[in-house]
Amino acid sequence: MDLGIDPERLNACVQCGLCLTACPTYRVSADETMSPRGRIALMREVQDRGAPLTREVVRAFDTCVQCRACEPACPSGVQYGSLIEATKATLASRRGGWIRALAFAPLSRPRLLRAGSVLLGIAQRAHLVPRRLGLSARIPLWRAPLRASGDDVWMFTGCVMDAWQRDVHLATQRVLEAAGFGVRPTGAGAPCCGALHVHAGLHDRAVALARRTMDGLPGDAPIVVNSAGCGAALKEYGHLLGTDEARAFSARVVDVQEFLARHVDRLPTVEPLALRVAVQDPCHLRHVQRAHEPVRTVLRPFVRECVELDDEGLCCGAGGAYSVLEPGMAGQIRERKLSSIGRARPDVVASANPGCSMHLAAAGVAVRHPMEIVDEALRLSARAGR
Repeated sequence: MDLGIDPERLNACVQCGLCLTACPTYRVSADETMSPRGRIALMREVQDRGAPLTREVVRAFDTCVQCRACEPACPSGVQYGSLIEATKATLASRRGGWIRALAFAPLSRPRLLRAGSVLLGIAQRAHLVPRRLGLSARIPLWRAPLRASGDDVWMFTGCVMDAWQRDVHLATQRVLEAAGFGVRPTGAGAPCCGALHVHAGLHDRAVALARRTMDGLPGDAPIVVNSAGCGAALKEYGHLLGTDEARAFSARVVDVQEFLARHVDRLPTVEPLALRVAVQDPCHLRHVQRAHEPVRTVLRPFVRECVELDDEGLCCGAGGAYSVLEPGMAGQIRERKLSSIGRARPDVVASANPGCSMHLAAAGVAVRHPMEIVDEALRLSARAGR
């Protein structure tokens, strides 16, 4: 069966196994089929030798978190992300991806998403939401409006994060403005980046959302993103669409910490918060965007202590919708992260991705977005008249 994989990319893997310790599913299972090397071997068997897509083979592909920690660990430069995305797209087409497409439909319809979120929030307060969804943080029933303050940068607001974590956008905008930038929230002009669709194998829908996003954000102003998963997806539009226009668009995309690290001297000098903060690197910030160090650069002036976890950026198990679709495996992966957090003994964990923060919060971790921490320090200083 043709999985739609470029043979050159598939054959780039030399089966050395240096990816194994970077793979969260292999770390918890010790099963070769749940490693990048094992999954690539299965891809070859299916695409080159006509091996059947048995339940076990499909299970091996389904259990991939798509964290892409294997990519920086690979000495051969295997582009594993494109391999698993092509495989997932083929699986979705065979299994009738319409079910997931229907489930994801509200993501690109802001009014429907907001209405559904309010209903979910009410159900949550009535204790009617299953625990497996991991929704420990309360979904807001009301959201303060976002208003443009200028045109220096676009602030990408997206779908679920805007509906469930609007406070992070408000904090992000205030920090950007404190650095002297006028901010224009993207809002309904770009309601969804398509990241979850790519992960689910809904390739055509992801392409349509990418084109809609590009049309909705014209000009050459930087597109600042505070969600690691969205930022990674937006930066890969060139790969997704394969056009010069998409590559030029992606070149405008920058993570908010990455952006502010270049302008940290423009932020006010304030009294640091008395917090010991452990930084949890979202996989798509660390392994895909390679922009995790700026988080430290931006945070350090605003907290008493910024500490590292000792797991070398191992995935937390959130993986977009992965924690809902694969709760057992996601929970086992998270346990390793929780152990690392416990050893660091922080007051709070800083995570620049909504999925990671919700997944960790569901296990009782105190989690905040880095922009919320910086914003608090700025606001406390302003109230104190410093």
